[in-house]
Amino acid sequence: METIAVELTWLDAEQAGLPLPAYATALAAGMDVAAALAEAVELKPGEIGLIPCGFAVAIPKGYEIQVRPRSGLAVKHGITVVNAPGTIDADYRGEVKVALINLGREPFTIRRGDRIAQLILAPVVRAELRLVAELMPTERGSGGFGHTGLAGTDDGR
Repeated sequence: METIAVELTWLDAEQAGLPLPAYATALAAGMDVAAALAEAVELKPGEIGLIPCGFAVAIPKGYEIQVRPRSGLAVKHGITVVNAPGTIDADYRGEVKVALINLGREPFTIRRGDRIAQLILAPVVRAELRLVAELMPTERGSGGFGHTGLAGTDDGR
């Protein structure tokens, strides 16, 4: 597995006590990232909160960092990343923050140091759009959302 260096800096000395984003297992794709909160934040059902992480990164050219939900928070509590996956661009140098939403039925409290999301370093390929008069046809054509149905049916469910 290839390793790419990503520079990280804490934005103030107080945040340096938090754990660095880290892979929980040897083959994990995402690094868990912790909340850098001075005080606990309660997200009520349906509420969105922007949670600071206390650091900034220098992502190499040709890469992005994707911000994705943690499956345990999503399944057990309905806490997910509202713009999943979020993107941190290679030229951004501000604080990494995670936009969370509570889709659960109960309020959820986020505390300093809680693992709130995962970060995935991913390569980026830029598109060169070319205007054409007509697109090449395919078997699918313009069939969109749900056009293949459920379980191989064609009833559109």
